Amino acid sequence: MNEIQVEIWGDFACFSRAESKVERLTYPMITPSAARGVLSAIYSKPPEFYWQVKKIEVLNPIRYISFKRNEVINCKIGRGMKPTLVEESRTQRQTVALKDVRYRITAEMIPQPSFKGTVDQLYEQARRRIAGGKCFFQPSLGMREFVCYFSEPTEAEPIPVDLDIGIMLYDVFDLHKYKVTEKAEPFVTVFKAKLEQGVLIVPPFDSDEVLKPERGDKDAGSTV
Repeated sequence: MNEIQVEIWGDFACFSRAESKVERLTYPMITPSAARGVLSAIYSKPPEFYWQVKKIEVLNPIRYISFKRNEVINCKIGRGMKPTLVEESRTQRQTVALKDVRYRITAEMIPQPSFKGTVDQLYEQARRRIAGGKCFFQPSLGMREFVCYFSEPTEAEPIPVDLDIGIMLYDVFDLHKYKVTEKAEPFVTVFKAKLEQGVLIVPPFDSDEVLKPERGDKDAGSTV
């Protein structure tokens, strides 16, 4: 079957729940959106395909850690902007994160309508990059400072845990829109997640199980 499996791990992870407004509270495991982000850091060609996460296996016990972090808020840093005084924009926030995480992701590549090559070539390129430890940029586990490491999959067994996670973030972008623009428009989707014996089955993006906002007329049938 044309599938990609990759094993990822890290010392810490934080996949913030949408309902936690100020303090950061993580989901008990990685979200499909974060998993797709890791895969895209390893190999990505938006005009040719998008990653469809199919299954996530939790390989390490779910453990939490709580700490406070100094964060800089309500400011932007860029060319031509005024310098930022950290002392004036810094605030202390509580973070409930995960520690010592390890997952095995199973995903497939969904070709875009404009793709003209062969799908087998895409899979071979992705497998070579995973085997060689190559990536476009260092993937992270929810937050940039939580470094994500990856390798080819092992035979590790998922944890024997059943957990009804409830409504979980699926993605924050429309996977059918692949053109890079100055400011990407958010398209938040959610789904009902349930961990069964350490395995989360992720429905396809186009399925009715994934709850989506209504698209405007300008989005209807668009491949932008």
